[in-house]
Amino acid sequence: MSSVESQQEQSSQSDPSPSPNSCSSFELLDMDAGSLYEPVSPHWFYCKIIDSKETWIPFNSQDSQQLEEAYSSGKDCDRIVPTDGGRYDVHLGERMRYAVYWDELASEVRRCTWFFKGDKDNKYVPYSESFSEVLEETYMLAVTLDEWKKKLESPNREIIILHNPKLMVHYQPVAGSDEWGSAPAEQGRPRTVKRGVENISVDIHCGEPLQIDHLVFVVHGIGPACDLRFRSIVQCVNDFRSVSLNLLQTHFKKAQENQQIGRVEFLPVNWHSPLHSTGVDVDLQRITLPSINRLRHFTNDTILDVFFYNSPTYCQTIVDTVASEMNRIYILFLQRNPDFKGSVSIAGHSLGSLILFDILTNQKDSLGDTDSKKDLPSIFMDQGDTPTLEEELKKLQLSEFFSIFEKEKIDKEALTLCTDKDLQEMGIPLGPRKKILNYFRTRKNSMGVNRPTPQSPAGANMSNIPKESEFYSSTNGLDVGIGQVPVKYPRLIYKPEIFFAFGSPIGMFLTVRGLKRIDPNYRFPTCKGFFNIYHPFDPVAYRIEPMVVPGVEFEPMLIPHHKGRKRMHLELREGLTRMSMDLKNNLLGSLRMAWKSFTRAPYPALQASETAEETEAEPESNSEKHSDVNTEENPVPVKEEAPPIHVGMLNGGQRIDYVLQEKPIESFNEYLFALQSHLCYWESEDTVLLVLKEIYQTQGIFLDQPLQ
Repeated sequence: MSSVESQQEQSSQSDPSPSPNSCSSFELLDMDAGSLYEPVSPHWFYCKIIDSKETWIPFNSQDSQQLEEAYSSGKDCDRIVPTDGGRYDVHLGERMRYAVYWDELASEVRRCTWFFKGDKDNKYVPYSESFSEVLEETYMLAVTLDEWKKKLESPNREIIILHNPKLMVHYQPVAGSDEWGSAPAEQGRPRTVKRGVENISVDIHCGEPLQIDHLVFVVHGIGPACDLRFRSIVQCVNDFRSVSLNLLQTHFKKAQENQQIGRVEFLPVNWHSPLHSTGVDVDLQRITLPSINRLRHFTNDTILDVFFYNSPTYCQTIVDTVASEMNRIYILFLQRNPDFKGSVSIAGHSLGSLILFDILTNQKDSLGDTDSKKDLPSIFMDQGDTPTLEEELKKLQLSEFFSIFEKEKIDKEALTLCTDKDLQEMGIPLGPRKKILNYFRTRKNSMGVNRPTPQSPAGANMSNIPKESEFYSSTNGLDVGIGQVPVKYPRLIYKPEIFFAFGSPIGMFLTVRGLKRIDPNYRFPTCKGFFNIYHPFDPVAYRIEPMVVPGVEFEPMLIPHHKGRKRMHLELREGLTRMSMDLKNNLLGSLRMAWKSFTRAPYPALQASETAEETEAEPESNSEKHSDVNTEENPVPVKEEAPPIHVGMLNGGQRIDYVLQEKPIESFNEYLFALQSHLCYWESEDTVLLVLKEIYQTQGIFLDQPLQ
């Protein structure tokens, strides 16, 4: 029994101080006087497969209470209880938990009262409900009659011994033992048994606010995995949502106390699985080489998604899946939350942001008609200053033929209509003819016609859901002028409030498509805001603002740290840079003053009068007398007095590009953290806080203390 004694010593050291409601409090009572039995408080758990292992996770206290109330009502056979903010439904009769908005394996649900410690970790595993009832009855008799050393055998032939309220052990049979059995002390290492969830170490959250203020759809990028731990978009969005709930408690505390806000719901949108269920994986497998199998599988499953999106066939599948999923989830969300009166925003990571960008640029007003379009200016994207015919010929090194076209009064538009025979009659040789025809026909096919973009008020209404014939918007007018694949873009049944892009390659794709600049007056037809958020070391992210204002160089907006101020290493770096600039400016100022005094020496009479006039014009500042160079060469005051930068109407006149602050360890080697920086947004408090700040700002609710 030495193992039992050692277990008793361990349990006495590891167990927390007994609470009044726990079974360990019985030790404080006089057993001879007779102890009062208190029923155990049950808590509901669900089973999740994590890393091929069963892990039992507790419901939050609010959901567990609702499940217990439904169970106690006695009508649990066909009862369905929504949990986890309405994202899961628990079928009490089946004891199963089902996802509502996405596909996921159902998980087992259990009403738990008794637990034993697992084999290889310190996590407690609940007994089955039926055996827990047997344990509870045995425990009740032991407490009431003060008769301990109770021995029970589980359905798996495992032995449980109740020594006293503080010490209860579980013996697991040793594999390969003989049929005669053996004493419990000889059956391996005993495991701790606990009664009640309050006696085990597990984190139980209070629950989520019932009120939902805003809905955000999150679209993933390439591949099925969204972070370095190879987790799905559902798991990553769960982290994003958890971070948002914590930040609401810390940065919107006053608004929560005044019951002005509830929470923001983030729902994932998965397009990878429907794309790869079309049979394309089988076709790819037939042509994939057998060598470096894992790398080729990773390429087929992940990187090829970029090429799929540039294919007309599979691009149609992707945009249909994304739009239809968001529409389906939105309708289902309204059905389950009939009191929801908030707006909707969308967020995309990596390639997902490009998919949303293309869908948004091809939306149109659900109430718009052709008459209303006539009064609107053409504000879609243009491709920069159009070169003249002479410049185009100079680019082709055929400038000598410009006089011929000028004589025939042929401009670029007329030249695109010319045939080979027409050019031959003008006396142009065969080689230049082929060059000219090929160049201008290619340009004609790639150039798009600017299309009027209807503007409409924001807000979603179920009555505005388009009919089947109106669900797709053709790209014939919008066009392939920005190099988009010629597909039919589905319409969304709501108007997004804000579009958030995380680690987005939108700028690169637009440039590769041939777009040189975005018209400053352009805005999404149905979406008011656009934020391009990226990490400075993200290899996939590109800026948007230089395409709107190509002639001006300026830095992106720095996202404040969620605890305020800048990170220490960034402030130190800026301080050193500022100090070196001051030293440089002071040195240059001293040299210039010495040079001026040297050049003034031969002309004392002339300079005396000028110096007198200067002293009369500047009597108020002694510092300017010593050096008038600092104000010219010091960039800090000029930067502060610079007028605000206008970056067009894509984000309602506000800034578009927002950059995160890298962590101190990341600044040592930006190449080492490049991949991680592309996948850091899901757990980034700074990113989530910016999203919450912009969402609640549209409702007139601001942070408790503005970040600097």
